Amino acid sequence: MQRHAFIVFSDPKPGCEDEYNQWYNDEHIGDVLNAPGFVAARRFRIAADPNAALPHRYVAIYEMETDDPDKVMAELTRRSDQGVFQISSALDLNGVRTFIAEEIHADTASD
Repeated sequence: MQRHAFIVFSDPKPGCEDEYNQWYNDEHIGDVLNAPGFVAARRFRIAADPNAALPHRYVAIYEMETDDPDKVMAELTRRSDQGVFQISSALDLNGVRTFIAEEIHADTASD
């Protein structure tokens, strides 16, 4: 089965950072991982270069194992549309950017 990464760049609405992070960490990641095809998730805060104008402060990277990433994403969308999980009002939906990447090489660090 092929590995893919679902990469999500997002930000909280102004003044909602604590609520956004609590929802993302305590609810949303688990909701996504409950969808078939998703096998792991990590979140990061962008370590900003003070000279760079970065459009986002947060990125989540979800790992998928599937030969049909469109089917996995369709199921995730269906679950959201049907209220299986909720999107927090603290999330700035207008700024969310998503990408799917197909793994072409894997390597791990050795001890």
